[in-house]
Amino acid sequence: MKWRSLEEAGSSTDARPLREILAERKEGISRYVPAETQAVHAQVISDLQQQGISDRVLRVGMKAPSFQVQDHNGKQVNSAELLQAGPVVMCFFRGRWCPFCVAQLEAMNLILPQIQQAGASLVAISPQTVHQSFLMADQHQLRFRLLSDTSNAAARQFGLVYRVPDAQQALYRRTFVNLAFINGDASWELPIPATFIIDRGGTIAWASRNPDYTIRPEPEDILNQLLLHENEK
Repeated sequence: MKWRSLEEAGSSTDARPLREILAERKEGISRYVPAETQAVHAQVISDLQQQGISDRVLRVGMKAPSFQVQDHNGKQVNSAELLQAGPVVMCFFRGRWCPFCVAQLEAMNLILPQIQQAGASLVAISPQTVHQSFLMADQHQLRFRLLSDTSNAAARQFGLVYRVPDAQQALYRRTFVNLAFINGDASWELPIPATFIIDRGGTIAWASRNPDYTIRPEPEDILNQLLLHENEK
């Protein structure tokens, strides 16, 4: 499924708080998506919450694992090399097919200059292939690196990975969200959305994670946490 960028939609940059944009998308889904379909997605979220997936995610004060992936241009990216340049804001997302991921990354794109002014970098990581990441970066005019996490190797180290249940797989297939094709493997695994600020020493300075993919942290809150941490040094 292709979600149009702000430029493609022919409107100016949407500078509203991210929570308002996400609420608008949730409202659209509640109106136009069949109730039984919504119930399947809601059950998956509820099951993940009951299973305590958030409890196994790496927390503030822990060392971030090292990893090597490719960016949307096919260039090798080493996490240690990223940190040599300064702190890293790292967003794990599901893929370009997810309207909530698109909204988050477009919103993060708006605060990229402030993140860079703080001496940090911004990357977004998903299990989608390099080609899919390239298409997303191009479509949405994203000015930061999208990293393709093959088989969710990095996300697994952060404790974010789960397997999409069969009922939800069937729904995705019917709406042309074929994760086996999009991600280049047949595992049907995804990360729960999460954002980390990793300091120069490789320690997690701030973290947000939520199995409810319709909820994402406000970019301004992430920026404030980044500035707070840097000012404390």
